[in-house]
Parts: sequence; structure tokens; C-alpha cells
Amino acid sequence: MRNNESSLTSLVSAFARSYHSRYDTSLIFDDFIAKDLINEKEFTNISENMIQGISFFSKEMAERLQNDPEKILKWVTQIQLSPTPLARAAYCEKVLHNELMLGAKQYVILGAGLDTFCFRHPELENSLQVFEIDHPATQQFKKNKLKDANLTIPGHLHFVPMDFTKTFSYQPLIDEGFENTKTFFSLLGVSYYLTREENASLVRNLFSHVPSGSSIVFDYADETLFTAKGTSNRVEHMVKMAAASGEPMKSCFTYQEIEIQLESSGLLIYEHLSPDDINDQFFNNRTDDLSAFETIHYIHAVKK
Repeated sequence: MRNNESSLTSLVSAFARSYHSRYDTSLIFDDFIAKDLINEKEFTNISENMIQGISFFSKEMAERLQNDPEKILKWVTQIQLSPTPLARAAYCEKVLHNELMLGAKQYVILGAGLDTFCFRHPELENSLQVFEIDHPATQQFKKNKLKDANLTIPGHLHFVPMDFTKTFSYQPLIDEGFENTKTFFSLLGVSYYLTREENASLVRNLFSHVPSGSSIVFDYADETLFTAKGTSNRVEHMVKMAAASGEPMKSCFTYQEIEIQLESSGLLIYEHLSPDDINDQFFNNRTDDLSAFETIHYIHAVKK
């Protein structure tokens, strides 16, 4: 990663969640802690960058909303920034709470960034061990943010610094108390930045040290990723922005390809949400610009 690049990515994602909790109704996902991890200067800077970049996203909207920066920010955030981070977090935590009722004792968040799950659910401190895996620089960035927000790291939250996209190892997890017990994994906003081989290797390694019934939620881009335009060309913009940031999107899959890849690691697809399914489940009957991102699907897969 480039210096502070992952920190910036995590900050923009937290901005999207914070903006949603502050200004949107009704809420798809209420990350009421996110606002505490972004100071006003950062919130203002990101807002101004989005407002100034309106012409990149839509020349038509730039002209139509040129005298209303608040409406510009809302449009850019709702069209481009927020839909996927909000809906995938809502789906993931919905599945997680069901898995807890079915006996999951550990939660591993890969690419955690500024995730706030532990701080929003203190009631789980005695029943769930949470392991956040991310790049060392990103984890230090988060620890600094937590300190600035006067948030105490709870006893059941374990930071595991690792560039898991390069080499995944269980030893750092075990050193933090990870056990061979039913585990739930989340891998959100990561798969499309890895090659097919890297995705397959990661999933295979993840499920090598956990029992049957352990599961994972992840999002992936379908085979239209590099050809679809999307609402207001947002899919095209997403791909271009990723490439410009030095983190190009590398992989997309058909459903059958995902199914075969998971099967090779001993996993079965329990649930698959297409963009239409996601829209029906999380964005139905909205009167604003929030809608499910074209090309992005969600999977819940379980170890046989």
C-alpha cells in the first residue's frame, strides 16, 4: 500500500457511514460511532473534495446544483460513496447475529479499517471474541483515532496487524487467543482488489483452522464490472478511481465461478444476494438517491 493509502480508504468509508447516520432517513445501517472517529476538519476536507469533484461524477449535476454545495455533497455521497459500505455492513451484521445464535464464538474482520462493531455492541464482550486484521499502518491509524475519541479498546477486541492480501498466517491470530471453534469471517470491500488466485488462496487458508459450520460473508464484483456504466456512470467511476489511487480492481466473477472456487475450499453457498436482491432488501421504497450498486453481489458461505 502507499503511505497512508489504506488509512484514507478507511476514512472515506467511515465518512460515508457517518454522513448517513447524520443526514439520511431512514437508516440502512446506523454506525453512530463513526462520527466520533472523524474530526470536523477531516469531515470538512472530505466534503469539500467531493463537492469540488462533482464534474468528474456528473457534468449535468454539476451544472444543475452549482449553487447548492449541500445538495452536491448529498448527491455524490448517496450515488457513489454510501450504497455499498452501508448495505454490505447491514447484511454482514444481520448474518453475524444469526450465526451468534447458532453458536459462533469468534468474529474475524479482514480489512477492518475503522470498523466500529465492538463499540456498538458492548453487550457481546463476554460471549464473542473479535479479531480485526488489517495492515499495520491502518491499525495504528485506528488506534490513534480511538484515543482521540476517548474510546477504550474493549477486552474482547484483538488487533492483528497483517498484510493478509499478500500472506495469511494463523500464528498471529493464535497468539491473540484465537481458538479452533466456530468462527464467522467478514471480507468486505476486498475481493475485487485481489487476483482470482489470491482470493482462492485466502479463503482456503482462512478455513484451514476452523470447524464445520464456520462461515464467511463477502462481497464480489460480477463479470460486468469492467463494462457496466451504472447509474450516473458510477460503476465506471469506481473502477477509474481505484486505478487512479494505485489500487486497481483486478477480479470479477460469474456466480458459477464463485461457487466452484468456494466448493474447492469445502464451502457451500448458503445465501447469495444479487444487486436486485440487495436493492429489494435494503433500499426499497426510498425517495432519495440511495440504491444498490450495480455489479456488486453478497455471499454467505458455510464450511461443510
